[in-house]
Amino acid sequence: MRPAREALALILVGVAALTLSACGPRLPTGVDPERLDQAVSDAIGGPNTCMLIGRKDSGKVVWRYNTHMTCARALPACDRPAERTVDDLLKATAKDGRPRKLSCDSAPDGSRGVGWSAGPVPGREGLVYAAAMEGDRALPGLIMAEKLEGALKDAGF
Repeated sequence: MRPAREALALILVGVAALTLSACGPRLPTGVDPERLDQAVSDAIGGPNTCMLIGRKDSGKVVWRYNTHMTCARALPACDRPAERTVDDLLKATAKDGRPRKLSCDSAPDGSRGVGWSAGPVPGREGLVYAAAMEGDRALPGLIMAEKLEGALKDAGF
């Protein structure tokens, strides 16, 4: 009897999770998440890369490239002596709508760098994006912005 109850409980949890995710924010109609994943992966992808797309009014995330752990890393902000996460940058961009293209060293010896890119999603009023790359081959923020603009267009934005 007990295994049947446990199985039923797992099924109910799964149904609840699917129901809640169906009510959450989504990408606009016509934008395929798999195609977007591939376009971003081709443009700036890597294990130390994160990109978020969110609502301009609230900064609420509607799409994420890479894991929560990768996206939660605090990295040098490059525009001030502090650290930030990609979510911090998304919220700032949602608030002021300003594009950002930043780069700096992420290791004291200059062996690693971080690039930040953020701004309005081209062609989609009400959406903003923020992205970061970190590593020994991280692209500068300016190059990231150019590559991401193409990737977003390729994905249906």
